[in-house]
Amino acid sequence: MVNKVVVHYVDGKIEKGYTSDFQPQKDMFHLVVDEAGREKSKPVKIDDLKAVFFVKELKGKYQDVPEAKKTFEDEEFKDKKLVGKKIKVVFTDGEILYGITFGYSQQRRGFFFNPIDPDSNNERIFAIWSAVKDMQIL
Repeated sequence: MVNKVVVHYVDGKIEKGYTSDFQPQKDMFHLVVDEAGREKSKPVKIDDLKAVFFVKELKGKYQDVPEAKKTFEDEEFKDKKLVGKKIKVVFTDGEILYGITFGYSQQRRGFFFNPIDPDSNNERIFAIWSAVKDMQIL
């Protein structure tokens, strides 16, 4: 299965493209990027990453807009029954995301969660523990 992804590195670099071999337990995967109108496959080391964002569309800007983030305190979520654990993820670069996870282990390299914002371009996110400053279950 081919996935559209936006890859955020711990050094702040961002790349977007496609992958069909991402597996969280592996040390690397391949990212197919468009370079000057030609597709190129690049190896990506998981240890170099902050997170892998599985997205709906590759178009657009990928920058943190804190005032646009949804939280569980927003009216639309206060009384809503959600399946999974509600979490707040704080990355080492200061970015804060809210979402739902179905399980995580600090013995693994990272964890998946789904953002709560229905208007987000992100469908799911794989956060790498080494780039997470704090993760709270709410």
